[in-house]
Amino acid sequence: MITSPKQRISDYRERGWWGDDTLHGLLASNAKQYPDTLAVADQPNRLDLTGDEPCRLSFTELDVASDQLACQLLDRGISTGDRVIVQLPNIVELVVCYMAFSKIGAIISPVPVQYGSHELEHISATISPVAIVTLNRFGALELAKTAESITNGSVQLLVFGTDLNITSTLDPEKCLQVRNHQERYSTGADHILTISWTSGTTGTPKGVPRSHNMWVATARCCAEAGNYKQGDRFLNIFPLVNMASIGGFLYPALLLGCSIILHHPLDPGLYLTQLQNEKITFTIAPPMLLNQLSKSQDMWNQFDFSHLRSIGSGSAPLAPWMIETFRQQYGLEVINFYGSNEGISLFCTPMHTADSEVRATMFPRLGCGITRFDSYANRAILSKVVDTETGEMITESGHVGELLFAGATVFDGYLGTNNDELFSDDDYFHTGDLVELCGDPPAFYRIAGRCKDIINRGGMKISPAEIDILLEGLPGASEVAVCAYQDDVQGEKVCACLVVEPDTDRPSLDDVIDYLLKQGLAKFKLPERIEFLDNLPRNPLGKVQRFILEDTISQRDQEGN
Repeated sequence: MITSPKQRISDYRERGWWGDDTLHGLLASNAKQYPDTLAVADQPNRLDLTGDEPCRLSFTELDVASDQLACQLLDRGISTGDRVIVQLPNIVELVVCYMAFSKIGAIISPVPVQYGSHELEHISATISPVAIVTLNRFGALELAKTAESITNGSVQLLVFGTDLNITSTLDPEKCLQVRNHQERYSTGADHILTISWTSGTTGTPKGVPRSHNMWVATARCCAEAGNYKQGDRFLNIFPLVNMASIGGFLYPALLLGCSIILHHPLDPGLYLTQLQNEKITFTIAPPMLLNQLSKSQDMWNQFDFSHLRSIGSGSAPLAPWMIETFRQQYGLEVINFYGSNEGISLFCTPMHTADSEVRATMFPRLGCGITRFDSYANRAILSKVVDTETGEMITESGHVGELLFAGATVFDGYLGTNNDELFSDDDYFHTGDLVELCGDPPAFYRIAGRCKDIINRGGMKISPAEIDILLEGLPGASEVAVCAYQDDVQGEKVCACLVVEPDTDRPSLDDVIDYLLKQGLAKFKLPERIEFLDNLPRNPLGKVQRFILEDTISQRDQEGN
């Protein structure tokens, strides 16, 4: 499956933005150059989470294990171009899956373990998978049981530990089977490897196909931002299913011969222990965790983090005081990342500014011809800001408009949807995010808001329209809409706003939650607050004006304090 037009491929290759690197090709190179170097390692508490002992694989062992898994997939009839849903936590098997799928040219569609039957059914209907790969359990989540809801005569359920396994035992005949398949069904860097999922303003998750070249370009940008070096050891705590982990860790590790140490779910004490014991050189953490660590200097100083060079963060605004604490008290720089599955790739590092206020809230205007930001990212990505009403480009400081993005990291469009209005006439992606041009001259973007209604709960993106649709049949409610409300820990949470039918008892928050759970909604999307209104604010076309709902909830909070 190739989504990029031939002209785009030819143009980007001529510019040196794209090349011939594939994930399995990079693995083969590392297995040859650094055979005994650690490639990937489980979290030490894995036994409690999945019932399996933690696993550690060198590059050679990862190469062999992915050959063995590739053979198992081929034996199950999974081949080049087939689409497979993979619902796994951050464990070694997930990394092996990426390598195995790359080797046989199949397309992996990784999904968060929090997704329930509602999301899985939608994804299955969108991509028509031949199989779903998962575990029996992860903690209290019964993954295999949930996956059964989408299996039928055409979708196989493949469970690690029962139907699939990884092993570093070399079987020459099986390895030959993979090589013969590769010779018969050649796939290259322009082929799609992944279909990740992102929440859209229209409701259900949208599929984002990405090729090896798109991922490699993103990886090169992230490697520049983090100043990655050969032999680095990464601690990854974000789910290995989307941009932050695939673009920020998986592909960079294979590009540079680095080790990935896995962590999931977030456990601050274990996180610090792994930072020390695994001699981590770079990691990433959500702002809320870094804020907590900034206030807990006694706890931080109990550990030896002498190998750690810097920490990345993002998905929500950073606090300048936190950046200053890490610099002044811990001797570490915090790098601000701003990205998306679609291919947005911006970051602010000490090389761009030493000002904590700027680094916490702004990003260099990469791809705008600003020579002092010279780098691969500044050459391989393009960005601009346009007026949301007129579409005219904005070039002066103090003005706010929509961020548009183009270049080597950007995808070609959502899967199975109408993308006519997604790109501008000159092929820039409409991000839906509002930014303000800042500085004199205007060298930075400041995130000013969003055109979209996405709720960002601790880095997990939630579509309110999706929940609205599910709540339309809620007993006792005549109108229902959800919106974001501010939270000091998660950034944003979900509030259910209800208009109750006359002479009807008000539903409780538990009633709303039970109703949504019965429809299979993932738990992280559930409302954590309920508010009652006389009517919902709507525009002349009848669309709910969610920003007014948010203002109403915020005003109620202020009046209550």
